[in-house]
Amino acid sequence: MEVKIGVQHAPRELALESAQTPAEVEQVVTEALAKDSVLTLTDEKGRKVIVPIAKLAYVEIAESSTRPFGFTTR
Repeated sequence: MEVKIGVQHAPRELALESAQTPAEVEQVVTEALAKDSVLTLTDEKGRKVIVPIAKLAYVEIAESSTRPFGFTTR
C-alpha cells in the first residue's frame, strides 16, 4: 500500500510503500493526532518515517497499483 505524507514548509511529499492495511495506517495517524505526538510509519524494507504532528499537512492512503510494463495490449 502506498502512503504519501505532506509536511508543512517542505517542497516535496514523503512517499513510502507499507505492508500495513489502510485501516491500520488510518488508526496510527488518528492515534498520533489524538496524542499530539509524532507519526511513525514503517515501510516494506523496515525503514521508519517519523513526522511531528505539528508539521503534518496531510496523509494520503492508497492501494498500490500494478502498472503494466513491456509491450502489452489493452
